Amino acid sequence: METVFKIENISQYNSDLNQKTLHPLITVVDFSTAPPRNWKGAPSVRFQYDMYAIFLKDVKCGDIRYGREYYDYQAGTLVFFAPGQVADYDMPSEPYQPIGHGLVFHPDLIHGTTLGKMIQDYGFFSYKSNEALHISDDERQVVLDCFDKIYRELKQGVDKHSKKLIVSNIELFLNYCERYYDRQFITREKANNGILANFEEMLNDYFQSEKPQLLGLPSVAYFADELHLSANYFGDLIKKETGKSAKEYIQIKTIDIAKEKIFEDKTVNEIAYDLGFKYPQHFTRLFKQKVGMSPMEWRGVN
Repeated sequence: METVFKIENISQYNSDLNQKTLHPLITVVDFSTAPPRNWKGAPSVRFQYDMYAIFLKDVKCGDIRYGREYYDYQAGTLVFFAPGQVADYDMPSEPYQPIGHGLVFHPDLIHGTTLGKMIQDYGFFSYKSNEALHISDDERQVVLDCFDKIYRELKQGVDKHSKKLIVSNIELFLNYCERYYDRQFITREKANNGILANFEEMLNDYFQSEKPQLLGLPSVAYFADELHLSANYFGDLIKKETGKSAKEYIQIKTIDIAKEKIFEDKTVNEIAYDLGFKYPQHFTRLFKQKVGMSPMEWRGVN
C-alpha cells in the first residue's frame, strides 16, 4: 500500500525534518542534518505538494529515479514541484540518510510581487522528475550560494526588508535555473534530434491514419505523452530545436497536408473532416491565418 505524505505548510515540513522554522512561509534545508528516513517498508511514497519545492539531490541519494543515462552532468540534480503536484518516490527497504538541499516556499510568500506574477513563466515547474535539471560542479556552487543567501536572510529575522530580499534571491535562483535548462537542451542535442525525428514521423503517421477522424486534430499533449515527456518539456525542447512552438510546428504540418488535399478535388468540409477539425470554419480560419487566403482562393491561384 502506498504511503501518502502531504507537504501543507512550512511549520509541518520543518517539524517532520527536525528543522527550526525561521520564517512561516519559507525554509531552506540541508537534508544531511535531518533524521534518517524510515518509511517502514513502504515500497513507494507519494508526496503531495501545497507549496513550491526545489530539491538538489546528490548523486548518491538514490531515492528517486531521474533517467540519468541521458545526461552528461553528474554532480547533482534539481527537481521542481509547484502547488497541486504530486511525486512518487521509490524508497529503500531500510532506513536511509537523505543527502542534498531543499528550498520550499508557500505561494503566499510571492503574492503581490513581480515573481508572483511571472512564476508561471518558469515552465520547469511543470516538468516530470525524469526531466530534471542536471548541473555541473560550477552550477551546483551557484545553486548552493543562492540557497545560502536566502538562509542567511532568514536567520536575520523578519523585518520590512525581508520579503523583498528573500523573493529577489528566489527570482535570481530561478533565472539561473532557466539558463541551466537552456544549456541542458544544447548538451543533449543528439538525444533531442532523435526526439524531433520521432515527432516528425509520428506526425506523418497520425495524418495517414484514422486518428484525425477518431481523435481530432493532433495536440501537443498527445505527442508528448507518446514520447513519454511532459507537455511543457516537450514544447520547450521543440522550441529550442526549431525556433517554433510545438503547436506552431503541428499547425504548419496541418496546412502542408491541407494544401495537398485541396488538389484532390475535395470540398472544404471534407478536407476539414479529414484533418480532424470539428468545424470547417475553424479550418478555413487557420488556413487564411497561415496562408493569407482561403483554401479555395489558394487553389484558384495554384
